[in-house]
Amino acid sequence: MASGDRHFRVVAVQPKWHAEDFISAAAFRRWMRAQLEQARPHMRPDRPTLVVLTELNGLPLVLRGSPWAPRLRTFERAAAALFATRLVRTLPLMLRERTGPVRALQLAGSEENTRLYLETCRDLAREYGVYLCCGSTPMPRYVRRGRSLSREPGVLTNQTVLLDPSGNLIGVTDKVHLTPDEQGDGVDLTPGRLNELRVFPTPVGDLGVAISLDAFRADVIERLEAQGCTVLLQPDANGAPWTSLEGLPPDPQQVRDQPVAWLESSWTATTSGRNIRYAVNPMVVGNLLDLTFDGQSAITGRPEDAPEPRSYVLTSPRPGFLALAPWVEEGPPEQLRQTGLDLAAHSGHPRENTYRTDVLFADLSLPASTCPVPPRTPHEEALDELLRGRIQSSRRAPSWIMLGTLMLGLLRLIRQKR
Repeated sequence: MASGDRHFRVVAVQPKWHAEDFISAAAFRRWMRAQLEQARPHMRPDRPTLVVLTELNGLPLVLRGSPWAPRLRTFERAAAALFATRLVRTLPLMLRERTGPVRALQLAGSEENTRLYLETCRDLAREYGVYLCCGSTPMPRYVRRGRSLSREPGVLTNQTVLLDPSGNLIGVTDKVHLTPDEQGDGVDLTPGRLNELRVFPTPVGDLGVAISLDAFRADVIERLEAQGCTVLLQPDANGAPWTSLEGLPPDPQQVRDQPVAWLESSWTATTSGRNIRYAVNPMVVGNLLDLTFDGQSAITGRPEDAPEPRSYVLTSPRPGFLALAPWVEEGPPEQLRQTGLDLAAHSGHPRENTYRTDVLFADLSLPASTCPVPPRTPHEEALDELLRGRIQSSRRAPSWIMLGTLMLGLLRLIRQKR
């Protein structure tokens, strides 16, 4: 290969999460560090390493500061109780920014949780000396106002942050296509904008991010292809038993096994794409209260790069998998589907929550990049300043002002009901 070629290693971490990992800042830092420790044996000192973490790994930070919340056993109960206990902050947000209670609950703690998430990831990228795809987390959009952050009212997107080995910001990507569970009746996130998707040239590939469902959508893949993406990153949190049936818009009636559907994401992008040569798809596992997360992490490439036939459970072997995490067992379809139910949240089965964790890696090579560095958005400029410690936290309204806003809001609701 030419002397300007890029040689690097990618590592995908498949962790298992528990609600207790998010009830305090210290617990969250331990959980994130444990993932980098899992990746450490697979980092190469002679070439750059890219570590890719999973989708929504900051979402449960909404539980932070409430160690009693996991005992409520369902996210619906926990969210209702958290909203009530944080009413002084959440209700004014609902009224002022016209959001639902779930989004207001997340926005109320977004300043502290954003800082905790970003600073934890920055410190890990520096300590381990890796390029880090931080996974993704619900995060507001910010702009800088003097020496503080200003949040765009009512906006909360599913965001991936990319960092270099010095902990500096490379770029941010929002998820464009939200699943039903991420929309108004669920986590209540704001969809990203397709025209804001960009490719970031780095020593570990020209990185394009397609968070979970985005990697299944032709408009996202085509936009990243057109900008010269060579390494696709697909952080994932599949919120269902891996061997259950899947049915999503635009045709929720067309159901199929989840692993069959997954072949339409990273594997298809690398085996049939123009510029996209490799893809990294880490998937989180574990039961969070009453929610089930399961899957098989994978690193994919061109068929000639990975000629050995293999594939997800419930699918036929095929080339294109450079690395693939085994599922918890092998067997006939009926057995696998039952096992998926046994593992799921609140199944009561002895195998409940006994998912497999894993770490995948692959050594990759690419020609020198020809992609231009995209200009930064105002949001990225603000996050970069935060990561460099050059910016203050935005000021929170004094408690008496928040209490006054709450009382006015309650009076308004009472009048509306008369």
